[in-house]
Amino acid sequence: MNPQPGPHDALGGDVYVLPRHLARSTAVGDPGLDPLRNLGWDLHHDDLDNAYLTAPDDRVRLGYLPEGEDDGLWRINAYRDAFGPPAWGVCFNDGAPTECVTAFTTALAAAYREGPEHYLARPLVGSPERDPFLAVDPLIARGWQFDRPNLDTFAITSPDGLATLEYSTGLLSPASELDSRTARWHLWAGTDVNRPYWYATASTDTPAALLRAVTESVADPAPLLRWRKDTFSYVADRAQLSPIHPPPPPAPTPLDVQRAAASRRPAALPAASVPRWSTTSRPALPGIRR
Repeated sequence: MNPQPGPHDALGGDVYVLPRHLARSTAVGDPGLDPLRNLGWDLHHDDLDNAYLTAPDDRVRLGYLPEGEDDGLWRINAYRDAFGPPAWGVCFNDGAPTECVTAFTTALAAAYREGPEHYLARPLVGSPERDPFLAVDPLIARGWQFDRPNLDTFAITSPDGLATLEYSTGLLSPASELDSRTARWHLWAGTDVNRPYWYATASTDTPAALLRAVTESVADPAPLLRWRKDTFSYVADRAQLSPIHPPPPPAPTPLDVQRAAASRRPAALPAASVPRWSTTSRPALPGIRR
């Protein structure tokens, strides 16, 4: 069962942005935190007002770090041993759409309720539920195309060419997967991988169900609500921006006012027809002569 939505789930805005990967992060972190807070996870802040959530068993930890040392706004790690190294780690930078983060934490909350065998489930190729490439299916269904930019990477790119999911096939350092963008999974938007609009990374053992929650969110055809003034500058050229309400009609001109008044004026009635009697109007009716 998915957790109940929190009080901060509704995000404001005056335009809808489509496709979703061109919508930036919002300034509201609560929607991403609420699915786990609703489970009773411990929340505390540091002196810089970064927020930290810890599961009751200390095996999953989330950091919301607007004042962190780099652009990793969201960092989520899971542990087989509460005092050991992370079993897997996921990072969303400060530009990643908030809805993608919320999709991940919602799936994580559901997996946590099911137990460690779910939120610590290693991906398993060929498994109906744990195959890592289940995360790619939602993108294929929305027309993303496969590519192989180099021998160590498979990639799938959005139809507009402005979002890419990369999967690294080579050997990776566990530490670099957690501390850099050199991770097994790398989802990013933009035209330059070195300067992306936003990015998200996931390490090798991140459960497939959690990865799929993110790609389903990215592939969702529904637009995202944003404030126009907060959208990236590139969005105006490449995204579809639709106002929430249709624009008001233009102010009427004096000629429009005259035409409207004329249309409300009652039409003149035709003159009444009065019958006239004459000797030629019709033949005389036969009758008895007196």
